[in-house]
Amino acid sequence: MIVISLTNCPLSLRGDLTKWLLEIDTGVFVGQVSARVREELWKRIQKSAPNGRATMVFNSNTEQGLDFKVHNSNWLPIDFDGLKLIMRPISPDLKASKLGYSKASRFLMARKAANKRRMAKTEQLSHGNHAYVVIDIETTGLNPEKDAIIMLSALKVVPGQEDDVFEAFISTHLPISSQITKLTGISQETLAARGKELESVMSEFNEFVADYKLVAHNIKFDLAFLNAARKKMDMEAFSNELVDTLTLAKIKLHSLKNHKLATVAEYFGISSADAHNASSDCEVTKNVYESLIKESE
Repeated sequence: MIVISLTNCPLSLRGDLTKWLLEIDTGVFVGQVSARVREELWKRIQKSAPNGRATMVFNSNTEQGLDFKVHNSNWLPIDFDGLKLIMRPISPDLKASKLGYSKASRFLMARKAANKRRMAKTEQLSHGNHAYVVIDIETTGLNPEKDAIIMLSALKVVPGQEDDVFEAFISTHLPISSQITKLTGISQETLAARGKELESVMSEFNEFVADYKLVAHNIKFDLAFLNAARKKMDMEAFSNELVDTLTLAKIKLHSLKNHKLATVAEYFGISSADAHNASSDCEVTKNVYESLIKESE
């Protein structure tokens, strides 16, 4: 669901928005649209109201459950350790002693800090003996908006059960460079013979990972591509709990020259001969993750 509030905007824009949303009060619109439509509406608002003011609030997979955007507003959204807060304009006659965050903002920050401490304690007590899914991808490049996933692998780890493996090659119209083929072993011929459509692979992958905790090395990279793929299918971004072994390694292994997966694996004596193969990287990441957990014991 989204809510849009307009001030000093042309009537033509308001009429345009009613094609998609319901105007429940002057300049206030509500409705349910896909993420793609939402972004297109926001672009239209910015273009059609260069001197007007607009605010859009929408559902998001954040701790607050929402996100928002502003246009030509002096009430600015700021990110505070993952929380979206509003920085309001300061009145000239406001005394310095009254400056600072509101009670609501301080409450949210305190709650987030408490949640972090609780999660850290739970992680420490569990010592890695919990269910999770390791993920890894291979791509045509580094830009999730322009490049594509060509291989997607996952390794489900459930205590007391045999590890379950997911692996799929994904077809793409983008050319596979010789550099990518050399790095990953995946060629245009590989995808022609074994590649599946993105929609089919993502549907199977979503069912495989369900709501398990997701673990990866530099997980921001993998999630950027996976969420871009979900967006193409009008799906919300992943809301699973995330663990980044790169971040854990930086926190716990200060002496390493770098914190690449191969370097961290070597530190723990874990073989990583098939680096840049998604399936092999999943197995290595699993062993690295469990070794990092034990490192703090």
